[in-house]
Formats: sequence, C-alpha cells, structure tokens
Amino acid sequence: MNILFLVLNEVEYLDEILDAFVDVGVKGATILDSQGMGSALTNGGKDLPFFGALRNLLDDARPYNKTIFTVIEDENVLNDAVKAVKKILGDMEKPGVGLMFTLPVGKIYGMRD
Repeated sequence: MNILFLVLNEVEYLDEILDAFVDVGVKGATILDSQGMGSALTNGGKDLPFFGALRNLLDDARPYNKTIFTVIEDENVLNDAVKAVKKILGDMEKPGVGLMFTLPVGKIYGMRD
C-alpha cells in the first residue's frame, strides 16, 4: 500500500488527471490548494534585495498549485496512475511542471473500500 503525492503546478490539467485516476481505478483523492516556498517568499512583502531578485526570477511562474494525494492499495493501479500523470504532463523534469512521489503506508484508520 502506498500514498501517491502530486504537486501540480500546471493546474489546468487537474480535471484531466482526476479523470485518468478514475479510469485506472483510483477510488478517491484529496486535493489541497498549495503554494511553493519561493512564491511565498517573494509575495510576502519582504523589502530585501534578495527577495526582489527572486521575485523577478519567478515572475512567469505560477504562484499557486494543487497538491493531490491518494492512498492506493493495488500496485498495478499505482503504476497505472503514475503512467497516466506522466502521459498528461509530459516531461516532469522540466522546471515548473510539478513533483510526484510515493511513500509506503503502514496502517490506515477511517478509510473504507
């Protein structure tokens, strides 16, 4: 059993990813509004030269993103979900696309099939 995390910077793909999750057998997910550290620092009203330079660097970046997480019991469903995200987003190594990772899960309380 694993938990799949996706920090999605390109939020215009959210619905497509959720549809793909349903298609591969993901039973549910939680979606949080989130913000990266760089964006938070540059928009935090700091009046220091470093933050001004960082703000200029991040001008074209998206200030907010979505963090999706889902617990997946079946390894095949997990692999299919990862493949689906990669197919939708393309090269995740490009800056600004997002970040995806999995972690093993021990015990779960409050989750029903």
